[in-house]
Amino acid sequence: MPYLVRHAHAGDKRAWLGPDAVRPLSTPGRREAHGLLTRLRDYPITRILSSPAVRCLQTVEPLARRRGLWVESAGDLDVQADPAALVGLLQDPAVGDAVLCTHGELIGAGLERLAADGLMGDGEPQWPKGSTWVLEVVDGRLRQSHYLPPLRLQDPVAGYY
Repeated sequence: MPYLVRHAHAGDKRAWLGPDAVRPLSTPGRREAHGLLTRLRDYPITRILSSPAVRCLQTVEPLARRRGLWVESAGDLDVQADPAALVGLLQDPAVGDAVLCTHGELIGAGLERLAADGLMGDGEPQWPKGSTWVLEVVDGRLRQSHYLPPLRLQDPVAGYY
């Protein structure tokens, strides 16, 4: 069962002066990243894959520490990646119970493809920063999806950032 996570809040990209790939999480984003610990507490997670962008890596680092897992950097989750590659990852049984952290642009395009196949249920898919889609894959086909809104905890655990 893959878990598709949009990176947490990282401030206004137009105000960031450095390369976008190194833009870090904001204070609200760190709280959203910590919220994933609660949101995904009862779900089995065996792997964590992330876009190489700093904001994505920082989003899943608290979860990786809590679960005792490494964060695997995956180019197929980069902001410029092909949406077909994302959908392929989501439908790959070998991905298993993995968290996949990526960008809104890629999630939007990937969810549009899944919705066009009638796999996202009723209503318009949404993917605000820090949100998660829990996706059930059976025999390489997406069968069911469940949306988890972002959770912004007030006090992130000290030492995570």
